[in-house]
Amino acid sequence: MMYLFQNYSKLINRKFLLFFQTALYNMSTVSAQSIENSLKQCMDPEVPLNIVEMGLIYGIDVTENNDVHIKMTMTTQGCPLHETLVQDATRYAKKVPGVNNVNVEIVWDPPWSMDKMTEEGKIKIKNMGAAGLNTPAPINYETALPQGVGKLVKQEDGSMVLANEHEQGFMVNQAIVDFWKSCNGQRKVTDLVEVFAKQTGLQRKQVEKEVMQLLQQLRDGGLIAIAGQPDVPNVEFKK
Repeated sequence: MMYLFQNYSKLINRKFLLFFQTALYNMSTVSAQSIENSLKQCMDPEVPLNIVEMGLIYGIDVTENNDVHIKMTMTTQGCPLHETLVQDATRYAKKVPGVNNVNVEIVWDPPWSMDKMTEEGKIKIKNMGAAGLNTPAPINYETALPQGVGKLVKQEDGSMVLANEHEQGFMVNQAIVDFWKSCNGQRKVTDLVEVFAKQTGLQRKQVEKEVMQLLQQLRDGGLIAIAGQPDVPNVEFKK
């Protein structure tokens, strides 16, 4: 009986030691660099770069008990994806083993510019431009007023096609047509998110990414124009 008790005690001690070593290991592996590496999985919704390459992360602090504080900015203060990006950054930070609480603080000083992109991000943008790929500059949400262009064509079979000025057609459904029509040159992007949410019966946070992707696709297809908004970013970065 005593022999069994001793063995059971040893087993408990081994389990406790393993738990303690695991906890200690997790605490020792949480660093600002490990958080940054995880945030590199979080993609910007407009430009095919992650938020680290975009230069949106201004600072990462990790406390002794592994609470993480992230200072982050947006490309413009009117960004409709504010809440979504905060949630995404929080989610990826929490993927790092050992992390406890995560707080993402949005800051506007200094304001974001393309010069704050990492060197890797700048190189990717330049390479995309050199390859002839469409690399639009981030939309200025505070001033942009998307305007639907082109025309709607109804096919004999009842299907609908949006055609641009070059007569290139894109098969669409009624929801996309309604959104395209709502881009009347008088609504800001944040307003369009609200309109699309009402049209689909979903909450704002559920459609933010979809609206940004839809805007980009329509813009790429020559079906939306944004006055004063360049189609290609300035890739001549300041030295």
